[in-house]
Amino acid sequence: MSTSASVPAEPEDVIDDERTVTDRLVDANGKYAAAFSDPGMDAHPVLRVAVVACMDARLDLHAALGLQLGDCHTIRNAGGVVTDDVIRSLTISQRALGTRSVALIHHTGCGLESLTEEFRHDLEMEVGQRPAWAVEAFRDVEQDVRQSMQRVRTSPFLVHTDDVRGFVFDVTTGLLREIDPS
Repeated sequence: MSTSASVPAEPEDVIDDERTVTDRLVDANGKYAAAFSDPGMDAHPVLRVAVVACMDARLDLHAALGLQLGDCHTIRNAGGVVTDDVIRSLTISQRALGTRSVALIHHTGCGLESLTEEFRHDLEMEVGQRPAWAVEAFRDVEQDVRQSMQRVRTSPFLVHTDDVRGFVFDVTTGLLREIDPS
């Protein structure tokens, strides 16, 4: 069963079958913009940290880490794995925007633990073209965090690799558990 923290509480907030979820998001943005005040900040994160995490909707990174708007760069993808595109984003974050630290956050119950690289084959059979990207599925979340830390630490494009730490977020308790890189 799926539940949402944003299930409408009031009858007037019930999602209309004629409208899309994107319509709801656009409406919410209108309300946000009406109360918005330009914070006067630039793109350089105040805490000089980049957080790489899974895109899982159960991870509220700002709340879980005590972050505010402007504190960090947040890079999310399926699994929170360090791919070439994550290295691209981290390189820009460090070299152009001043970040110095990297926090890698995987989580318990990740969907990538139930997939295999066979997913790519299935896509190829369905659409007639093999994806250029790897699924990056894994069975051992701790080992995948270690692999991600190693990818960051050994990238020739990143200049700040001393403060790279990896964690597993427990989706049932909300606690982070740090992973030893060795």
